[in-house]
Amino acid sequence: MKNLCLAAAAATALAAPVSAQDLSIATGGTGGTYYPYGGGLAELIGNHVDGASATAEVTGASVENMALISRGDSDLAIALADTVVDAYEGNGQFEGRAVNARALGSIYPNAIQIVTLADSEIESLSDLEGMRVSVGAPGSGTEVNARRILEANGITYDDIEAERLNFNETADALRDGDIDAGFWSVGPPTSSIMNLAATRDIRLVPLSDEEVQAGIDQHGTFAPYTLREGIYEGVAAPVPTIAVPNVLVVHADMDADLAYEITMNMFERVDELIAVHPAANDTTVEFSLGATPIPMHPGALRYYEETGAEIPDRLSE
Repeated sequence: MKNLCLAAAAATALAAPVSAQDLSIATGGTGGTYYPYGGGLAELIGNHVDGASATAEVTGASVENMALISRGDSDLAIALADTVVDAYEGNGQFEGRAVNARALGSIYPNAIQIVTLADSEIESLSDLEGMRVSVGAPGSGTEVNARRILEANGITYDDIEAERLNFNETADALRDGDIDAGFWSVGPPTSSIMNLAATRDIRLVPLSDEEVQAGIDQHGTFAPYTLREGIYEGVAAPVPTIAVPNVLVVHADMDADLAYEITMNMFERVDELIAVHPAANDTTVEFSLGATPIPMHPGALRYYEETGAEIPDRLSE
């Protein structure tokens, strides 16, 4: 019996590291970019990080994802930079409960995309007043961004009929005439808007220079961005808007070697991510070092140092 107990203990000890490397990646809804990007990252980890496997989990996106990191229910998470800063500093929806998070890097920008049907009367942000508008799923970065952009430009939820729908629900509601416009904060192009544009004529609502600047003044993680001509069927000219970096986040307690391996493979094998989603074209060391808003995990910093890139002081603890 003693030998059996020792054998069982040994088997458990041997199994523990493997279990510890079965990683959960918190992403978003299936109609956005987080989920396919996270799926590509999970496949990359499984193929190239020794002893590790990973699964992309469907979630409510940024706010929920940072809570999952805080509780240890997810090992990696993709989240918008403004939500990441709020969580790290214990502000906003994380008031009084700061998350002990670190970044592996910023991976691509999320563009605010305000979509309506081509025959609607909505041509500007101010035209949303009095309209039925999807502001994103509850707990999503889209809703955080939508509220900030609206409020920065003098529009509150009291001025619109706000619906909290995920990306696919927003596209369906627009298609069916149940809402007048919807917000997406996602890496373009995204499948839910592409599918909508294939069945209905759409319009992307532009932001003026003043509206963009108001957003930047309200939250420093915003930056100007232009949606290119032809990004969706029927979009015949560039559309000015605003964007926020997406950050790949882990808990500060993640093993340094694991953080290094994930970071190194993400950049060195980025072609595998690009094959999954074109947003990964922005997954570069240069973008990451310029856009990441919180300190890097020491394991990730080791990789950046090996590239010879200049690392801003703000990214080191």
